[in-house]
Order: sequence, then C-alpha cells, then structure tokens
Amino acid sequence: MSIVRPPSRCTSCGHQIRWYENIPVLSYLFLRGACRSCRAKISIRYPVIELLTALLFLTTEIKFGFSYVLIIRDWVFVSILIAVTFIDLEHRIIPDPLSLGGLAIGLATSWLVPGFGLLNSVLGAAFGFCAFYGLAWAYLRFTGRSGLGGGDIKLIAMIGAFLGSGGVFATIFISSIFGSLVGIAWAIARGRKEVMKLAIPYGPFLVVGALYYYLLGDILWFRFTTPM
Repeated sequence: MSIVRPPSRCTSCGHQIRWYENIPVLSYLFLRGACRSCRAKISIRYPVIELLTALLFLTTEIKFGFSYVLIIRDWVFVSILIAVTFIDLEHRIIPDPLSLGGLAIGLATSWLVPGFGLLNSVLGAAFGFCAFYGLAWAYLRFTGRSGLGGGDIKLIAMIGAFLGSGGVFATIFISSIFGSLVGIAWAIARGRKEVMKLAIPYGPFLVVGALYYYLLGDILWFRFTTPM
C-alpha cells in the first residue's frame, strides 16, 4: 500500500484521518486510543513507533549536530529502517519503495557527507548487493531452499549506499551475531523442531546492525584491537 495515497484512514471504518488526529503521540492521547468516528481501538504500536522515531532522531541530533544533511539524509535513513523493521516483522516483506527508494536517496545525497562521496556510496551498495546475492544463490544451490529473500538483498544494498562497504561488513557481522542469539534463545524456549519450522525475518537484524554502525562506528573493532 502506498504511503502517499490514499491518505491515512481508520482500518475499521475507513474514516480519513485529519491532520490534528495524526499528531505523533499527542493525538493518540487526545483520542484516548480510539478512532474519532467509530471508536475502534487504535493499536498501541502507533505511539510506540512514534516515540522510538523521536528518540532516534534526538540521538542522531545529539551525536552529529543539527544540519540540513541530518534532515534530508540521516533522518530519512533512520525512518526507512524503522518502517522496514515493523513491516518485515508483521508481513514478512520489505517493500521496494523503501529499499530501492532509500538506495536512490543514499546515492543522491552521498556527496553531502564530508569524506564519503558518491564512489564510497556506490561501492557500498554494490558490495552489499553482491555479498547477499551470492550468499542467497549459494544457499539455494546447495540446499534447494531459499534462505534470503530479495527484500534483504535490496535492503543491504540500501544500507551500503548510506554507510559504505565498512558499514555493510559491520551490519552483516552484528546482524549475524544478534540473529544467532535470538535463534538460540528461541530454540531453548520452544524446542529445536519449532525453530526449524519458523521463518524469522532477517530485516530487523540488519536494521540493528546498521544502526549500531551508524551510531557507534567501529567501536567494537577498536576495543578488540587497541592495546590496553
């Protein structure tokens, strides 16, 4: 579904949401968590995501300082990552308008970042795409099953356009560790057979890895390699 048309509306009665009913967090409190027209309950997910977005926006502003680059590049990147996370968790898809649209924005705004530039953005996107495409092909070739979806491949390419090749490597590394820990915990809680039947979306793990590198850089490698 497009994020542009049709405008926001109640999923129960179709009531078109007015601007004053769509103010992050405040409208949810004012409406007491229900549609103004039919009084159907509004999921708590909405204000939670809005608060999470505000927290990440504030974090990036504190770390990098307020600038036009923050508005047109960094906040767009963060917003896409948040949307990808919750869409993939619920629907098991990563929409092309987010991944491919984000890829285009990452490439188009790369020259605004001092010391980064278009070449690093292109190389990062190409490295991410080739790495995951090759992995997906090899997994399908030797197991006969699809292990990585096309959405994950496009998402890592988009992450590469924003973070470069180093960001892709760190994202894959962190997401693999985090995903393994979640898988092990799930296996302990539910049993190995249940886990084998479960298709866990990988997009949210990639988002965690990307945000780690974006906000903390290579601090992990620095701690391991710097003499005490």
